[in-house]
Amino acid sequence: MLQRKIGGSHWETSAVALGIMRMAALTPTKAAEVLDTAIESKINFIDSADMYGDGKSEEIFGAALKEANIARDQFYIQSKGGIVTGDEKRYDFSKQHLLDSVDGILERMGIDYLDSYLLHRPDPLMEPEEIAEAFDLLQASGKVRHFGVSNFNPEQFQLLQAQVDQKLLINQLQFSIMHTGMIDYGMHTNMTDTRSFDHDGGVLEFSRRKKVTIQAWSPFQYGFFEGVFVDNDKFPELNELLAKLAKKYDTNKNAIATAWILRHPANMQVILGTMNPTRIKESAASSDVVLTKQEWYDVYFAAGNDLP
Repeated sequence: MLQRKIGGSHWETSAVALGIMRMAALTPTKAAEVLDTAIESKINFIDSADMYGDGKSEEIFGAALKEANIARDQFYIQSKGGIVTGDEKRYDFSKQHLLDSVDGILERMGIDYLDSYLLHRPDPLMEPEEIAEAFDLLQASGKVRHFGVSNFNPEQFQLLQAQVDQKLLINQLQFSIMHTGMIDYGMHTNMTDTRSFDHDGGVLEFSRRKKVTIQAWSPFQYGFFEGVFVDNDKFPELNELLAKLAKKYDTNKNAIATAWILRHPANMQVILGTMNPTRIKESAASSDVVLTKQEWYDVYFAAGNDLP
């Protein structure tokens, strides 16, 4: 398995991670099979959030970890917090909410600490000084080892980083063959077409300069959770090329789609969202594939993109 040094630190993990958002739908026994598959596939990074399944995903994960008899230190475990669901829907980065969030995560998972904790989506009411206090307490107590954010633009990232002592190592962002806004606008600089619009504040270039690891979520989705593009009749040209490349590299379409993300020099980490053991194995096989520059561009074009 290809490895990634997270945030320019000495912390090294698998380039492909397993997200457990959908684990709430599984029994502990089925979830244990998923975790066993991850280990067998050399995936050692788990991504969660306290809101996944209203907390049930983390409960099932904790039960599955015991059932599979997998030691805590075989995985790097990450979770996110700051989104409040239900009748009192909001984003909340208050000190007490963050402390309670981590306590809840640890209790549900049945573990003593998180390897990393991310702020899930930007809270417009966030007070960086208050977040800094929470981070200090979480680190001093040994409950969280590393910190990061999710879906932050560069200005939001720097606003927070200016106040917290811990280096923010991660920014989790949507990126895939069918979600390429972070790279589209750069190639369409000085143009007036829609692809020239920068919706993200140059977050890709910012992350590369600051050595922040981008964790690409929804690597096989098109739109915003509209469905997967692999083996989807809506995208015949893309799937034809993915199949052609899969044959060349003696692998599968999911591996090629994952390898396309990993080929980018930003050294991204890919977060798989599937609970299907076969698909986990297929995607993990991406470590054996290094696409040429032309192949990378050909996949980009097959997804309906162009060059100015």
